[in-house]
Amino acid sequence: MDKILKVVIPMAGYGKRLRPHTWSRPKQLISMAGKNVIEHVLDTFSTLPEDIKIEFVFIVGYLGETIQAFMEAEYPDLTVHYVVQEEMRGQSHAIYLAKEHINGPMIMVFADTLIETNLAFLEQEKSDIVAWVKPVPDPRRFGVAEVGKDQQVTRLIEKPEAMDNNLALVGFYYFKKGQDLIQAIEKQMDQKVQLKGEFFLADAINIMLDGESCNMRIQKVNVWLDAGTFEAVLSTNRYLLEHGYDNSEKAGGRMGVNIIPPVYIHPEAEVESSVIGPHTAIEAGCRIFGSIIQNSIVEKNTQIEDVILEGSMIGQNSRLKGGSYSINIGDNTEVEL
Repeated sequence: MDKILKVVIPMAGYGKRLRPHTWSRPKQLISMAGKNVIEHVLDTFSTLPEDIKIEFVFIVGYLGETIQAFMEAEYPDLTVHYVVQEEMRGQSHAIYLAKEHINGPMIMVFADTLIETNLAFLEQEKSDIVAWVKPVPDPRRFGVAEVGKDQQVTRLIEKPEAMDNNLALVGFYYFKKGQDLIQAIEKQMDQKVQLKGEFFLADAINIMLDGESCNMRIQKVNVWLDAGTFEAVLSTNRYLLEHGYDNSEKAGGRMGVNIIPPVYIHPEAEVESSVIGPHTAIEAGCRIFGSIIQNSIVEKNTQIEDVILEGSMIGQNSRLKGGSYSINIGDNTEVEL
């Protein structure tokens, strides 16, 4: 494997399923368990061998400038190329826009796909394509990889009708030669292989599989998390707090505060006379007083006073006072009873 790996992350969508939060921020900057979504995605690549240099290619759109500003402030040492997708024409179209940055080995990952995998094997990988999959009880809601007797992938199928193949595609792929994918996308676009006006990556990969001597295999994962909806964000937040992100021991010792693990409370958050947890993340600059908060995410610089909160997402710079809620509110919002 070449020592330069391109990691392509399409993130130009509007994040409509996460409104109202995505009116003011792209979903990649929503936090879970003390880190933004994009930071959790970046953590996936920590298992790559140290001698492999990573160059990230972010395909941005709506509010893309906020992602660039965040990366330059928080990850100044990373090499990141930015490509703008102004028209939403699908996954393959997004990747094609970044073709000048794509050559040699590459990984493509969707921007809200969080998996647990060890990437060290890629240094010795021989296959042309690797697709990460997770066995699921009902594959009909997903794309799946069809595997032949030799354990090689023969085709990708979007939302299959049958239940016999349960290997759901998680949105994480390795390509030995990124330029081969670009050529397949060119064929896909020339042949207008699309669905509802969008070009899907699975169709480009099928074009590659139809060619000569392209071999593709699967890599199974046990953990596949999502950050695409309100419910998914809270579910992923719960999982992360249960698996390494709980800082309840460090956060304890606050006078009049009862902490029920697992929780994440930022050191710069002020919490008094409250019950926090379980499964609650409170970000920097928050001020919590006289409240009970469980199974919730409270983003930066938000004030909560005399509130009972459960199963909620509270945006940045917001204020809640009085009442009992299971609520989903965006940034710069005030609710008072």
